[in-house]
Amino acid sequence: MSTATSLAQVAPANVPQPLYEFTDSPLLHRQQQQESNARSYPRRIPLALKRARGIYVEDVEGRQFIDCLAGAGTLALGHNHPVVVEAIQRVLADELPLHTLDLTTPVKDRFVQDLFGVLPEALRREAKVQFCGPTGTDAVEAALKLVRSATGRSTIITFQGAYHGMSQGALSLMGSLGPKQPLGALLGSGVQFMPYPYDYRCPFGLGGEAGVKANLHYLENLLLDPESGVPLPAAVILEVVQGEGGVIPADIEWLKGVRRITEQAGVALIVDEIQSGFARTGRMFAFEHAGILPDVVTLSKAIGGSLPLAVVVYRDWLDTWKPGAHAGTFRGNQMAMAAGSAVLDYLVEHRLADHAEAMGQRLRGHLTTLQKDYPQLGDIRGRGLMLGVELVDPDGARDAQGHPPAHRALAPRVQRECLKRGLILELGGRHGAVVRFLPPLIISGEQIDEVARRFADALVAAV
Repeated sequence: MSTATSLAQVAPANVPQPLYEFTDSPLLHRQQQQESNARSYPRRIPLALKRARGIYVEDVEGRQFIDCLAGAGTLALGHNHPVVVEAIQRVLADELPLHTLDLTTPVKDRFVQDLFGVLPEALRREAKVQFCGPTGTDAVEAALKLVRSATGRSTIITFQGAYHGMSQGALSLMGSLGPKQPLGALLGSGVQFMPYPYDYRCPFGLGGEAGVKANLHYLENLLLDPESGVPLPAAVILEVVQGEGGVIPADIEWLKGVRRITEQAGVALIVDEIQSGFARTGRMFAFEHAGILPDVVTLSKAIGGSLPLAVVVYRDWLDTWKPGAHAGTFRGNQMAMAAGSAVLDYLVEHRLADHAEAMGQRLRGHLTTLQKDYPQLGDIRGRGLMLGVELVDPDGARDAQGHPPAHRALAPRVQRECLKRGLILELGGRHGAVVRFLPPLIISGEQIDEVARRFADALVAAV
């Protein structure tokens, strides 16, 4: 049987999978000895991978796994999708320039037209695009420079639970304190944190419509009160669905309210779509659920078809910076642009936004059914195929909303039991207690059922 065929198959539902035992292979041993102590995923997912196709990966020992991490949402079409492979091979076969800085090429022009083609019409009419260094964090850095240059103001409002990257400026916007504490001052007084509408753990202890109203009133007061103590900011930056913060979807009315308030105050709105963009949440872009028009959108991950690429799309009123105001050697990755065009075409042609919505609902249904028997599944949330399950201790002390505390010990046990059953999942959120589902958008209904079955078996073993 060929490798492609074997990786395209999955065991029938309800057939027990082997429980994998993980050993310290030579590759893992050398990684531990030679790579930085900052390495993260290998600590929780101790795998040495050699082959991948679609939603499956295979390690060096021949064990197969369903990948519901997918490069932290990068692999919209899964591993080695034929349209992506063909696009990369075509660039190589045609001897196209592989590195062009920001000089244009037919590949780059095609990519820009394809990108503009999937933007909402209101944004497309005013859009400018800036190619950045190859990572999402650089897109965020560019966005910060853009709004500060255009407005002449320096303060940025961000939100508790936010994740926008790991460089100095982006890190200043992060809600998690762990990565920031060793560094001391970052942007200092230039960043103001606000409560995010985390319904299950409402920062106002209210939840629901009351929590949303309180949140918006607080933001409006801060921006419009001449004695709020906070200078009028250059921008508000937010994730429509917080990813690393625990897969927390913002309330639709809250998003509309934030847009109304920022427009009234003359403050730019930056929407970080690096993880949630390109059909992941059931719309091409997550902000489309609310029907709002951001001033700036940061994009990366899925946009490069598995290769490094990042851009900022923004409204032309902000296009005031001088030539060279933001640059980067690897802005012109031709293979990433070709792969990105292939992904964008496939997303549209195959209506993968609708598919992601349907598959997300299917997975959510499985999880909700499981929740009836396992009170440890405290909250099931997200949009499309960006879902999370917050694990809780049902015997712990309840909070102001009557919810039990996060179960920080159970989550890693569940993750480990999933891995034993051939299912790769990642954790996130407060105390690392949220199990996250980010499968490739091409996943089928039968494969969703298998993911749910393996997760259920892992939960039984971990509880």
